[in-house]
Amino acid sequence: MGHIAPEDARAALDAVEHARANIAEEIGLPRWYWWVLAAAWLGLGIVGETCPEWVTAVATLTFGAAHSAIASRLLSGRRRTGSVQVSADVAGPRTPALVIGMLLGLVALTVGAAFALAADGARHPGIGAAVLVAAVVGLGGPEILRVLRRWARA
Repeated sequence: MGHIAPEDARAALDAVEHARANIAEEIGLPRWYWWVLAAAWLGLGIVGETCPEWVTAVATLTFGAAHSAIASRLLSGRRRTGSVQVSADVAGPRTPALVIGMLLGLVALTVGAAFALAADGARHPGIGAAVLVAAVVGLGGPEILRVLRRWARA
């Protein structure tokens, strides 16, 4: 290997960093995760409005356990596609915390929307709120996570 000019070395390092940033931008959760989460959210809303409290409690605990089992595998953000798996350094340690924070925000949105719908006289405010949040999750989940990762520099 001969002498490498500083400009060439800088250009090579910049190209490597640009490629790393492009891969890091693709880190996230698979699209199916968001649609399953949306369907489960809607299901919980329906159960909460139509079933006794004990059934709602069991359904909520079941949802939490199932989500925990799925999320423990996916929340590293490293397995979005089968073709690329990145190191934990590239994925970053903040992705799981961001997803958990996002879920807490969605819970707050659900409760707020249900209160607003109930105050407006809606017959089934829990279902209406669940439909709203399920649509947000199913249609915008990956984009919301991508924005949150950018804001948190994760």
